[in-house]
Amino acid sequence: MKNESIGIGDHVQIYLGSKFGDKEGWYAGTVFKIDPYSGHRGFYWVELNAEAQEILGLAQISVFNPKNIQKTDPNQ
Repeated sequence: MKNESIGIGDHVQIYLGSKFGDKEGWYAGTVFKIDPYSGHRGFYWVELNAEAQEILGLAQISVFNPKNIQKTDPNQ
């Protein structure tokens, strides 16, 4: 899905790259805030789900690169 369709309250998967070492991978969460950066991009603030919080030791994270966030179906 295109990132323009991501809004507050949407369930998403975020990708954390190799700079996160052995924690690299996709994690689930919910968008709770979007800070505009430019006319085409923004920072997506994501509340991580319980499993991701336990693995990463973080409750929230911001994602800027649109390649690293995908909207998901909350029923899956």
